[in-house]
Parts: sequence; structure tokens; C-alpha cells
Amino acid sequence: MSPVFISHQTHTHGKLVFMGDVIVIGAGLSGLRCAGLLVERGLEVVLVEASDGVGGRVRTDAVDGFLLDRGFQVLFEGYPEAQRALDLEALDLRAFLPGADIWWDGRMRTIGHPLRDPRSLPDALRAGLGKPRDIRAAAKWLRDARPLATATASEMTADERLRALGFSEDVREHLLRPLYAGVFLDRELGVSSRLLDQVFLQMAAGRTVVPARGMGAISEQLAARLPAGAIRLNERVAKVGKRSVTLDSGEKLRAEIAVVIAAGTVDTCTLAGVEAPAPRGSTCLWFDAPEAPAGRRIVLDGDGVGPVNNVAVMSAVAPAYAPSGRSLVAASCIGIPFAGDDAALTSAAYAQLTGWFGRHVDTWRLLRTDRIAWAQHAQPPGSLSTGAHWLRDSVVVSGDGTENASIDGALRAGRRAADLVLAGVVSQQSAVS
Repeated sequence: MSPVFISHQTHTHGKLVFMGDVIVIGAGLSGLRCAGLLVERGLEVVLVEASDGVGGRVRTDAVDGFLLDRGFQVLFEGYPEAQRALDLEALDLRAFLPGADIWWDGRMRTIGHPLRDPRSLPDALRAGLGKPRDIRAAAKWLRDARPLATATASEMTADERLRALGFSEDVREHLLRPLYAGVFLDRELGVSSRLLDQVFLQMAAGRTVVPARGMGAISEQLAARLPAGAIRLNERVAKVGKRSVTLDSGEKLRAEIAVVIAAGTVDTCTLAGVEAPAPRGSTCLWFDAPEAPAGRRIVLDGDGVGPVNNVAVMSAVAPAYAPSGRSLVAASCIGIPFAGDDAALTSAAYAQLTGWFGRHVDTWRLLRTDRIAWAQHAQPPGSLSTGAHWLRDSVVVSGDGTENASIDGALRAGRRAADLVLAGVVSQQSAVS
């Protein structure tokens, strides 16, 4: 399909500013992806962002020589939309080892990924984590997951799905529950089974990785595809009208074709005038450690006592996350433990991790605590959206709230929003001709 070009003039009249073809609200992954695709097709795009940088939740900050993501995050190489949208080679991806270390019943146990490394199965069985029935359940899951992950498949909760597959209680409760609780930020695993099957296939299809210079490199790569001056930071939108937006400052921006709302879930729902779903929160404590307490596998709380659900030594996976001679440890919690009480959370985390790794945890220095109240939206059975959509008056609603709550969902929502805008342009041109 050939590029779409729109002829228009940009000028200022009082507080009404004619900006270009499309205004995109929100410079998270969805907004960046949408804007980039529209620019590729020859449209003039202005991207308005309320914060001081791009990426939304997918940002990385430099703190005392360490690279801290905004909460613990990873990328699955098996994400189909990420493969389409990103130059994965340029991100210099660094991989976690498959499988996990699991703290359960007073000792650390290692289990490899049975689908990626069948040789790990005997070790898992010897460690007391898993039975022959679990091997059969995993094989059945791999066989059945693809049709059950489709939009037409019936749904149950993820917890019900794992029980129906026939996993033993040990594997289900001490491995699969903390693993997928960390993915969906829901210890009860009340998310849709369809989403569970999708993530299972994506994790089986490729490595779990981070960019060498932090997750924010994903956002920076998308932003670099936009022309200079296309992104306006520190500009909060107060109102969306017909092909226009009004900023908190009172300035009004005008689009010739459409406005795309791709802000955070709450802001998007507020601007679109729809009810927001329930939130799923996440908390991450970042520690500077003299030495790595674990290797390149994610460590899971198999006991389920918390507050820490999983630990990752980020510098063991990607050395640039920490200065030479130091280690960066991410301790991730589900929700906002202790109602945000710093002292209580820090004390409980130190006590829990000392039990896992020994007394040298006392030498760790807390760098930062990230509390992200809206890390994801709730995704129970029957709630999964089908993508970006027209709202009214040339407004398109996007963001990962219109897809599943993931990096892949955000990127896919951005592409679908761009497709809707371009389809509208072609329709207008056909009507004129």
C-alpha cells in the first residue's frame, strides 16, 4: 500500500493551534508504536506526553551508577508483536537462564525448563519438585494451548486451568503459582485462562530477556523513529474534543484527521469517558549488593509467605545494570504490601531474603522502592479486549487497556490504532474521489 499524504497548513490563531494530521496522547509503548507507523505512512504526528520522558511504565533510570527499570520487567522473545515492532538485535538482548530457583520448605531447589531442556527433568524430580504426572501435564498443555489461546476459545480462570491440566499440588503451588503470579500480579491467578495459555506459548517459544542497557531502551528505540519535535513532554491533556485536545495550560491543539488516546489506563478511560477496570499493583525493591546472591535464573517464593514473590539479579543477566564490582538485585512484590509502609516492607523483605541467601543480605543497600499502583489492569475471564477502537468524533482509543496487559499488548494496540486511522484516511479519500 502506498504512503498516505495529507495536504494541510499549520498555523496559530489565539490559543487554537493547528498541529498536524494526528495527535497521539501518551508516549508509552502504544502511543510510540502508533505514532511511528503513521509517520512511516507520511502523516504529520504530534505526540503529547504528561511526564518528563517517553516509555510510560517502560523506562529506566540511572541511580548511583545502577540502571533501575520502573519496577521489575522482562521481555519475552516469543512475543509476536515485539518481533514485528522492534529491532531486537539492536537492543543487545541478555537472557535469563530457563527455569527457576525456588525457595521452598527451607531450601533452594533448581528446576530447568522441561520444554527447553528435557535433561533438567531428572534433577527436578530428585529435588522433590515434580512427579511423572507433571511431565504428562506439561506435554498436554503444550499440545492443547494454541487452540485454547484463541479469541473464540472458552475461558476459565488460570487457577482452574492449571488444576484441570492435572499438575501435582507441589508443582502447581510452589512453582506455577509464584511464576504466573509474577507475570499477572495476581496470586490467586484469577486472570483468563486464555491469557495464561498465550503467555505459556510465548515463554516456550523463546528466551526471557532484557536489553543490555535496561528496559527503557525499548521505548527509546521507538521514539528515535519519530522526527525531531514530534514529542511534546510535560504536557497534560485536560479534554479531548472532535479532532482536538485541550491541555491543562488552556492551549488547544487541532488535528486534521484524528486524535489517538494512548495514555495510561486511568487517564485513557477518563479522557474517553469510560469506566476504568480494576488495577493490579506491583512493588519492587532495588538493592546494591557486594556480590550476586544467585545466578541468571529468577528466584521464586515457593512458600508463598512473601512479601517478596520473586528475585532477579539483574547484573548477572545484563552486567551494565550495575557498576563494576557490584550487583543489582530486584526483589519484586505483588500489589502494594503493608499499604506502602516503607519501614515495614523493608524490614520484612530483609528478613525474608536473609532466610533465602544468608546473613550477608544485611550488607545490601536499598537503592529505591518502586510502587506502581497501576502496573496492569485486571483481566478475568470474559474481560479481554479485542484491540483499539473508534470512540466518536474521530477519536481512537488505544493503549494496553484495549489489549492484554503486556508489552506485546501495548505494541499491538498501537499498531491497531494506526490501522484504524489509516483506514479512515483511505475511506475519506475514496469519498472525496
